[in-house]
Amino acid sequence: MPATFPRSVAVVMPDVAHDYSRLGWTVAATANGSCLITDQATAAIEVSGVLAARVGQFLRANKLIGPVIEMPGPQRREIHLVVGIAKAAKAIEALRAAGAIVYTDGAAVPLPPARWASGSVRWQISPDEARWVPPVVAVSAAVRAAGSIGRAAGGVGKTRLVDMAC
Repeated sequence: MPATFPRSVAVVMPDVAHDYSRLGWTVAATANGSCLITDQATAAIEVSGVLAARVGQFLRANKLIGPVIEMPGPQRREIHLVVGIAKAAKAIEALRAAGAIVYTDGAAVPLPPARWASGSVRWQISPDEARWVPPVVAVSAAVRAAGSIGRAAGGVGKTRLVDMAC
């Protein structure tokens, strides 16, 4: 597996707090802060609640963790940045069936330090701390494993959060 960040054309606004352009990400400025615009190179997977905790544990234990955005709010919400979305239709289908939200095809994902009414978006694991951006199939495997653990332990709820407007 490659240990590099994806490369894509970056549109970076001058007021972006972090230099996300060096990562090859398409970034837009909004009233709330910066947003990653998903494309064929970079996408995002959102998991919440107990599922988020178990997915993170699985990815760390298997040395697959990449950049993770922590969303503010009363429930744990994590957004895992991923690559390899173009060749992973079955993985994406499985993620959605498990209750994950998959951001692709131009969807906007808030980047730290974006601000929301419930607080600030922050990095749980920043791109500088991560050794890579994992493929979507790795996060899909983590969700599948976490769901199996949850079913054995009494169930992991399928909470679908309202898609965010960046």
